[in-house]
Amino acid sequence: MTSVLQAHGLGKKYGKRWALRECTIDVPSGHVVGLVGPNGAGKTTLLKLASGQLEPSAGGITVLGGRPAAGPAQLAKVGFVAQDTPAYAGLTVAEHLRLGARLNPRWDDALARERIARLGLSPGQRAGKLSGGQRAQLALTVGLAKRPQLLILDEPVASLDPLARREFMQGLMEATAEHEFSVVLSSHLVSDLERVCDYLIVLVDSRVQVAGEAERLLATHYRLTGPRRDPDRLPAGQQVVSARHTDRQSTYVIRTDEPIHDPAWAVTRLSLEDLVLAYMDKRVADDRRAALEVQR
Repeated sequence: MTSVLQAHGLGKKYGKRWALRECTIDVPSGHVVGLVGPNGAGKTTLLKLASGQLEPSAGGITVLGGRPAAGPAQLAKVGFVAQDTPAYAGLTVAEHLRLGARLNPRWDDALARERIARLGLSPGQRAGKLSGGQRAQLALTVGLAKRPQLLILDEPVASLDPLARREFMQGLMEATAEHEFSVVLSSHLVSDLERVCDYLIVLVDSRVQVAGEAERLLATHYRLTGPRRDPDRLPAGQQVVSARHTDRQSTYVIRTDEPIHDPAWAVTRLSLEDLVLAYMDKRVADDRRAALEVQR
C-alpha cells in the first residue's frame, strides 16, 4: 500500500526549543488520520512541515511520494485548512470560489457550488458576516473543491460550538466517502476524532507516542486492575503505557499482542479516548519520576 505521509527522524527546532523531534511515521493512503495530543504537543508543526510551510531542522518528510511544496504539481495534490479556518472577511462566498478556481488547476467548480447551495450559504454574503461554523464550512468547501489527494486540517473545529463541530465533521465524513481521498486531521478533542478517524497518531511533548490503525490499537491495549504489583513483575510481552497505584491496588494500561492469562487481573478494553489519555498520563508519570530523581 502506498504511503500518504512518511517521516524519518523528523524534527523542527525554534532556537533552543524542539517543537517536534525524532518523528518517524509511515501513514498508508486511504485513511482518515487523527493527529491528537495536548496543546503545544507539536501537532501544528508536523502539519506545517507536511504542507511545506516549514522546513525541517532534522530528518526528512515526504508526502504522496514527493517533497512537500516542491512545485506546482505537488502543491496541487495537497489541501490545507488552517486552525483559524481562514476566510477573507471582505470577500463574498462567490469570490472565494472564483479565487479558488484561479489558484487551483484541479478545481471542481460544480462540487463547490453544489456544496455551498446545500449548506444554505448565500453566494453574495461576505465572509466577515458569516458565523464561525459557516466560515469553517466555507474553508472546507474550498479545500475539497481543490480536489486534493490529501486534505490536511489543523484543529478546524477548535473554536466552534458543539452543533457546528458536528455539522463540520458530518460534512467531512460525507466528502471522504464520496471522493475517496486521504485526510490528516489534528485535534485535542478526542471525541470529535472518534467518530471519523480510522488511523491514530498520538503526539505528546513534541514526540510521537504511538501510531497505527485505530482498530488495531484498540485490539492490543488493555486496562488491568488488581492487587498492588510492581511493573517489573509483569510479563515481558506486556508494555506498560501508564500506571497508577494505591496502597492495595494497581491499575495499568498495557500494550500486548499476547493473551492475558493471569486471573488476578480484571481486564477491560479501552475507548479511543482512554487510549489517548493513557499515553498522556505516561508523560505525567515520567515527569513525576524525573522530579523525584532531581530531589534525591
